Amino acid sequence: MKKVLTIATLCASTCFNAQAEVRINGFANFVAGMTSSNDVIYGYEDDVSFDDESLFAIQVSSDINSKMTATGQLVARGREDYDTSFEWAYLTYNATDNLNISVGRLRLPLFKYSASLDVGYSYHWVNAPRAVYEVDFNNIDGVRFDYSDYAGDWEYNLQGVFGKIQSKSDGADLDAKNTVAFSAEATYEWFKVRAVYGTASAFVDLKTSESLAPLDNALSNLTQLGLGSIEDDLQINDDKAEFIGFGLEVDMFDWFISGEVTQIEIENSFSPRDTAYYVTAGLRVGAFTPSITYESLDGNEDIKFLDQVPSLAEALQPAVSAIITGVQIPNMEEYDKLTLAVRYDYDSNIALKADVSKYSDKIDDTNDTTLVRFAVNYIF
Repeated sequence: MKKVLTIATLCASTCFNAQAEVRINGFANFVAGMTSSNDVIYGYEDDVSFDDESLFAIQVSSDINSKMTATGQLVARGREDYDTSFEWAYLTYNATDNLNISVGRLRLPLFKYSASLDVGYSYHWVNAPRAVYEVDFNNIDGVRFDYSDYAGDWEYNLQGVFGKIQSKSDGADLDAKNTVAFSAEATYEWFKVRAVYGTASAFVDLKTSESLAPLDNALSNLTQLGLGSIEDDLQINDDKAEFIGFGLEVDMFDWFISGEVTQIEIENSFSPRDTAYYVTAGLRVGAFTPSITYESLDGNEDIKFLDQVPSLAEALQPAVSAIITGVQIPNMEEYDKLTLAVRYDYDSNIALKADVSKYSDKIDDTNDTTLVRFAVNYIF
């Protein structure tokens, strides 16, 4: 916390010295949760935890001149012992009344709530549906174009981004070079539709993750058997990754219903294709917003590359089949989750929330569990 306040103060002091208008705001999510069994979901167990989804953030922005703005966002997450890091740091140039160009570390426009994903106050859930929103890549170092305008009674927003992603996947270094993503959103009164497509050249360095060491060792065994081509097929090494998303929303103010569906695929790798979606509906009754959400993730597909085994020497086939299968099955998952939630707007900048979720593992039903969470979200 001291780091957050110190950096924010320095930023503010520097900007004030330059006689610029400085805007400082922030947000926080304090979330407590526990499961009904020994199973772990989203970091929660059968003991109450306050760290897994809690965070505190400060955002500082300042006008450099009449056309340019600098923005920085510092976030301290409970699951990272509240170590502070720059989530965003970018410059924006207002090219026209309709077009903005931003350069730096930016949020990828993947989802409806991408820009406000960390701001729990901005949505009715305790946290956005993890089946869809829990990805290893949310930010990009590069350039983004934002264009908005009207076409008749329709308001539309177009975003395009290009750059490089550096992140973590199960503790391993993830690099996505030449990342390109496009999104389009159109709104007509109470109806909204959204679509997104992204592609990149992905690389995951398994050697940088302790938890993925068994996977790396298993793949190395293929090379030792003289089967480096199969190992290369299984590795994520400059392989094409694709992201496709689509969303719909109907918001009549008193009630709403919306949903998003996404698909992520790195075809030539051990990683399965993940297809996820959620559907949510709720009512607004005074200060209360009760809601129900169903979400699903299907990352359980046929084992890839087994068709290469019959061409191998018969003595090698059992071992190679075991390796190919063994490195893919642990990465497969399939589950659904049903959540009942309620939000209470205590004040104009404070929301209290509670939810209960039934998690059903479609691969191993012994992992089924119930999760209960309580949250306080506020902005300032």
